[in-house]
Amino acid sequence: MAKSSYHHGDLKAVILKHAAELVAERGADGVSLRELARAAGVSHAAPAHHFTDRRGLFTALAAEGWRLLAAALADARPAFADAALAYVRFALKHPGHYAVMFDRSLVDPDDPELVAARDAAGAELSQGVATLDDPRAKQDPQAAALAAWSLVHGFSLLWLNKAVDTDADPIATMSRMTAMLFGTR
Repeated sequence: MAKSSYHHGDLKAVILKHAAELVAERGADGVSLRELARAAGVSHAAPAHHFTDRRGLFTALAAEGWRLLAAALADARPAFADAALAYVRFALKHPGHYAVMFDRSLVDPDDPELVAARDAAGAELSQGVATLDDPRAKQDPQAAALAAWSLVHGFSLLWLNKAVDTDADPIATMSRMTAMLFGTR
């Protein structure tokens, strides 16, 4: 790696942060390793030491996103309603990560770090769902987890794509929906 890259301390983190911002601003198609290197003030080859190519970059960005989501969900324990709100907050706070996390065409879906991070977030969401009192949720926890994930993911995508009224408070809206559909709060 070129000596000029060392002044950043952690070039990988700098590149991932800028990539997340650019994806949020203009989509994944508008992001190149060369542009990220230029913005970081390093040679165009420097990011390749961490990511190899765009697919490697987006795989690392998605894995970071899943880890951040898992942490947000863990911090929201134990109630499902809190996990649902944490999920939506995460999506709204990290739209660049969120976009890449769910676009399998951008990532290596078999990357071990990505799989571990995705599994950790899934386990956290399932723990929140396990707190539901609904006997049907207890009888079929997999369907309950899928229903819960569909709710928070669908709402987050609708909100981020401005397909719903974004003048409302998204957290209050999600809170009302979880209460209506899952009998929480």
